[in-house]
Amino acid sequence: MTSLNLPFTRLNMRRRYESWFLRFGLAGNSGAWWLRYLLANPGREGCPSLPGAGPVQIWATWFPRDGQPETFIQEFPLGALRISDRRGPFFLEAGPNRIEDASCRGALDVREHRLSWDLHYRSNFGITLSNKGWIGFSRTPHSDAVFSGEIRLDDQVFRGDPLGFGVQGHNCGFRHRHFWTWTHACFPQSDGRLSTFEALVYEMPLGLLFRTAILWHEGRAYVFRKLRETCRDAKAMRWIFRTISKAGSIEVEIEGSGPSLHHMPYAKTDCSGTFEVANNSLARARLKLRLGNSAQNPAQEEEFVTDGGAVLEMTGDY
Repeated sequence: MTSLNLPFTRLNMRRRYESWFLRFGLAGNSGAWWLRYLLANPGREGCPSLPGAGPVQIWATWFPRDGQPETFIQEFPLGALRISDRRGPFFLEAGPNRIEDASCRGALDVREHRLSWDLHYRSNFGITLSNKGWIGFSRTPHSDAVFSGEIRLDDQVFRGDPLGFGVQGHNCGFRHRHFWTWTHACFPQSDGRLSTFEALVYEMPLGLLFRTAILWHEGRAYVFRKLRETCRDAKAMRWIFRTISKAGSIEVEIEGSGPSLHHMPYAKTDCSGTFEVANNSLARARLKLRLGNSAQNPAQEEEFVTDGGAVLEMTGDY
């Protein structure tokens, strides 16, 4: 099977971003982590005119349950980068930081804070949500990821097997979309498996919208292309919609307000400035699931709820 993490960007590309990221809530429910390995505009060494827009960046954001999130970012020159080719096996490395298909490690020294991690992850499901060729793509190599290992932040140590549950994603583009809304939610089941839900909406040319949702439940994937939104409030970080397919329907409510709401600047790939992205990696989610709609396959109704097991990300306006 071809790795969904294999890189698209060539190092002579002047306008391109590509990121590999991990989001997971800790098993003890004390918080969540967001880690990001970013390659940006390598053909012109990042955006030299913008502060904090180097060609290689490693991000780490800690979302404590009862505190304000904090982001740590360290930049590296292009000469520090080692990356696999498009044939694989996949890896990206910069200094002590490295990510592969099923593991990653890192070490940052930022603003008198020392942060390090050594993680492994496994999953049963991965998928490509969107693939628009050179324009860009959004992939999820690990949708129902179980993380193990250790993270150290100054004197705090987070260690476990499992350490947490979440997602490992991979996206790339000629430019960032003018707006997008994305969510991923994990729901542990009584048999030990994870059910996950992921939805993505963004703008396309000619006034069109890309809309897709994926449910992974009981070892089966359900793809939904029709999303009917009733609320998308970027200020309140609230997203409510219903999605339907021949397999059934899901009513979704994602709440991302509160102290764990975090705003981060992203550099535009044309180096003209930055824009703000809102992310809450301790979001709350409620799903009302109805699968089956025929005499041979009667409807089954379930409700999934998580307080902190979801991520909600928004930028721009429709």
